[in-house]
Amino acid sequence: MAEELKNEYKNFIHSFIEEDIGPGGQFEGMTVHTRFPPEPNGYLHIGHCKALCIDFGTAEKTKEDTEYVDAIKEDIHWLGFDWGDRFFYASQYFDKMYECAEDLIKRGLAYVCELTPEQMKEYRGDLTTPARSPYRDRPIEESLDLFRRMRAGEFPNGAMTLRAKIDLASGNFNMRDPAIYRINHMPHHATGDKWCIYPMYDFAHPIEDAMECITHSLCSLEFEDHRPLYNWVVEHCDLPSKPRQIEFARLGIDHTVMSKRKLRALVEGGRVSGWDDPRMPTLCGLRRRGYTPKSIRNFCERIGVAKNASTVEYAFLEHCLREDLNDTARRVMAVLHPVKLTITNYPEGQTEIFEVENNPNHPEDGTREVPFSRELWIEAEDFLETPIPKYKRMYPGNEVRLKGAYLVTCTGCRKNEDGSIAEIFAEYDPDSRGGDPKDGRKVKGATIHWVDAATARDAEVRLYDNLFSDPEPDAAGKDFIECLNPDSLEVLTGCKVEQSLAGVEAPGHFQFMRLGYFCLDTKDSSPEHLVFNRSVSLKDSFRPN
Repeated sequence: MAEELKNEYKNFIHSFIEEDIGPGGQFEGMTVHTRFPPEPNGYLHIGHCKALCIDFGTAEKTKEDTEYVDAIKEDIHWLGFDWGDRFFYASQYFDKMYECAEDLIKRGLAYVCELTPEQMKEYRGDLTTPARSPYRDRPIEESLDLFRRMRAGEFPNGAMTLRAKIDLASGNFNMRDPAIYRINHMPHHATGDKWCIYPMYDFAHPIEDAMECITHSLCSLEFEDHRPLYNWVVEHCDLPSKPRQIEFARLGIDHTVMSKRKLRALVEGGRVSGWDDPRMPTLCGLRRRGYTPKSIRNFCERIGVAKNASTVEYAFLEHCLREDLNDTARRVMAVLHPVKLTITNYPEGQTEIFEVENNPNHPEDGTREVPFSRELWIEAEDFLETPIPKYKRMYPGNEVRLKGAYLVTCTGCRKNEDGSIAEIFAEYDPDSRGGDPKDGRKVKGATIHWVDAATARDAEVRLYDNLFSDPEPDAAGKDFIECLNPDSLEVLTGCKVEQSLAGVEAPGHFQFMRLGYFCLDTKDSSPEHLVFNRSVSLKDSFRPN
């Protein structure tokens, strides 16, 4: 029997499963097989990730030992999950589904209906009026003949459907003789032109589960009203097992949309650069932005599994990423808005090397060499010619620390014709190597980062913000396109980064000191043109409960 679930990870799904596989349960003594059934009509997004973590995570916790299709496979592997030899396509069961459909017709439990989609909607009825179909009592032999001719391609799209014969007066409209097959003269990505009729999802889903010996089919909450139909198909078709469907609430995150239709509209409308645009909630977009599998899995586990729909703050997803990157990201120095700093008393032509830890949290990650010479790049915002109150960075007469190098005192600046700062001048204290004075004096100035001008590499840096400025772009009555944030992307060119970043490979997670967490862009970066994406800022105002 499967090992008992750990209490700290239990949710209502785990409790149901524990009961089912326990003594006297429906699946007593069986290995739990769960199901993650994405439709290959778009890329996986963060909402699917919750389903993935629930599905694969539930199977892991209960096991005894332990262009869209390819993208889905890649995303699942990236998250750290593996289906082993249990990767299936619905098309593998098309023959069995057709066989089940014919059997239903022969037993008087299905019939061919010729109502158009418009008529079907018109005849659907309401809570007090049953649905109706003039074809419901069609002779079995006639329905069987028509269904076989539908398969042979004799009829155009929309001319006929096969409907299950259940209950036209049911209070659950999904049970009012739902369509279970439709005509669609379109090649399938796996079967080519073999079929011109295809099963509807509500018919295919339970058959797939039963054929794969799924014990628990975990679905989002909108399938709750479909469960009676799921059970009806399982009970009335000749199938090798009887799976149980359990529903959970979908993941909602503010400042984004989860609808594949809306995400596709953003891509096809050129509002984003593609499905993997780092502003998209797709897993490939999050991966390109620098999100790690651990941060996403932690996020999904910590938000929990519930029956009631709720919206999670995007800030919490960012918080989970910061937690991971704070521990694992390599620390480097980069300057996004560079201005030249010349240390006038430092010997011309001299360069010295500082050995710097790659990650203070993990000394085993080693050190790197950081060059230092007379001319450096610093952030433009780290200098003010006329300081404001409490300003502790660089201004004439103030002494500051250059991170890990020396103490320097600003002596002035040179301006361009437009009044902007062209160059800053300073003098260094040769006895403060390492950034601390040897005479024990206290330095009130701030510590600022820098990059050696002689060896710095140019880079493009992309700063990302929420794709939508409205926290609820998906709310009823709103045009989600009008909710787009015009400032969701800022591209900086001419940035300066340490020479150690010249040979890194994607994704390469880094903390740019004082600036945030960044990664090498997996698509646009090259050794000749470095491109970094900001994954998340350093500031974390989110406080988890």
